[in-house]
Amino acid sequence: MELFDNLALGFGVAFTFQNLMYAFIGCLLGTLIGVLPGIGPLATIAMLLPATYALPPVAALIMLAGIYYGAQYGGSTTAILVNLPGESSSVVTVIDGYQMARNGRAGPALAAAGLGSFFAGCVGTLILAAFAGPLTELAFKFGPAEYFSLMILGLIGAVVLASGSLLKAIAMILFGLLLGMVGTDVNSGVARYSFDIAELTDGIGFIVIAMGVFGYGEIISNLSKTAGEREIFTASVSGLLPTRQDFQRMVPAVLRGTALGSLLGILPGGGAVMAAFAAYTLEKKTKLQPGEVPFGKGNIRGVAAPEAANNAGSQTSFIPLLTLGIPPNAVMALMVGAMTIHNIQPGPQVMTSNPELFWGLIASMWIGNLMLVILNLPLIGIWIKLLSVPYRWLFPSIVLFCAIGVYSTNNNTFDIWMVAIFGVIGYLFIKLGTEPAPLLLGFILGPMMEEYLRRALLLSRGDWSVFLTRPLSAFLLAAAVLLLVVVLLPSVKAKREEAFVED
Repeated sequence: MELFDNLALGFGVAFTFQNLMYAFIGCLLGTLIGVLPGIGPLATIAMLLPATYALPPVAALIMLAGIYYGAQYGGSTTAILVNLPGESSSVVTVIDGYQMARNGRAGPALAAAGLGSFFAGCVGTLILAAFAGPLTELAFKFGPAEYFSLMILGLIGAVVLASGSLLKAIAMILFGLLLGMVGTDVNSGVARYSFDIAELTDGIGFIVIAMGVFGYGEIISNLSKTAGEREIFTASVSGLLPTRQDFQRMVPAVLRGTALGSLLGILPGGGAVMAAFAAYTLEKKTKLQPGEVPFGKGNIRGVAAPEAANNAGSQTSFIPLLTLGIPPNAVMALMVGAMTIHNIQPGPQVMTSNPELFWGLIASMWIGNLMLVILNLPLIGIWIKLLSVPYRWLFPSIVLFCAIGVYSTNNNTFDIWMVAIFGVIGYLFIKLGTEPAPLLLGFILGPMMEEYLRRALLLSRGDWSVFLTRPLSAFLLAAAVLLLVVVLLPSVKAKREEAFVED
């Protein structure tokens, strides 16, 4: 009964006109930010943080939270329509979502992403409300050794996820790990692999790589072909909503993605990103039904599951923030900044000392998810109108938006040149037939893996056996080895190669 009393208090706070207005502003801004390639929630929340000084604490956090989970919705739109992941967690959506759009099924892909996101967002918020206490205890059990082992498991999962050659997938991950090492060493403060270029001492931005490899790479590939050969959408779109058969395939995928995302979102280290990759890997391991499109060719499950996972993950990532005061990702770190601006100390005492803030924020997430579905589903027709824009106008617009998005992150023209370089690299990947998604996962997890490895060895005084003597860490490493062995088994390898044969 206490939960219902708390939720009643939360809805009482969230349903005031002021808080409803700020929730709507946050959701609208988040959607627009997700749709515009390159301008992520991190940059937007950072830019809007000073504006929250004048707002009441609850309204400020409701608006910033709306921007965060709204961007998860919007990020799938450009991923599906123009092969540009607006958000790091939308990288996996590109694989099948873009193929669906090319096959004239952009409407069902966008609807699957929207409906899957709505369901997962609601479930994630319910878990946040009901299990904040017990789930926090699970996060307490994870030390540096466990996080390192979890990330090893994530990278092995990315090898399974990649289409085509296993060797190419491993090469992509290693390339991503190397790119992640560029910048300043956290412990010593010494610049690494920066080649005396001042701009590289801060490392290479995720947006730079994602925009270059996915966006510019695709554009260069298209421009290298004649007008008749270009991989451009056809104007014929076969309906805006998923069919009954689509729904039958989507529902189990959304349920699996929601469960995975809810669990992985709690763990620090980019839960929403890892959840999206894990959900896609799980779907690829689930048997294809008769007549179902293969993964990588426009399977609706490849859109619904990761989108559900990243939204569930983005909701449950508030658990360590609100209950422990530990930000699990960069956006949550900015939320900590917003709380401290308003003299609120993040941590377990928020639930008891400021229940209006805690439960008001949770209730606003339900309202925000409903607002996002109402906002996004009617806009599907408008987004699809983009497909009829002639390519000679579309590609300069994409290049311009990417350039603006990349420049606005650091106000640095060097980043625009870097995007161009990664565009050429992306084009080479297309020519070589390699899947760039594992590269991005390696790039995201690499620096965190290094940090947790060093921390674990520091605490164990250089004893490497710490990864095997801690039960949870040993279990995760054993799971990673088992996954690798299973994939390398001759029978499994043959079936995997058969599944990825081009038509």
